[in-house]
Amino acid sequence: EGGALTELLSALGLVLGLEGALYAAFPGAMRRALASIGTQPDQALRMAGLIALMGGVALVWLVRG
Repeated sequence: EGGALTELLSALGLVLGLEGALYAAFPGAMRRALASIGTQPDQALRMAGLIALMGGVALVWLVRG
């Protein structure tokens, strides 16, 4: 019961934890990365987002079988 919601919240917690670890470990690099994102054209961000989406779905598909 609540298996899908539990998995979704677990995945969200993992993402937030990893992102928080990056900010804690490399604050300057994260600041520079965010500043550079603001200068990228929409098409480049859209393509990067689609690639990340496909990679994430493929990874979950491989792991979950």
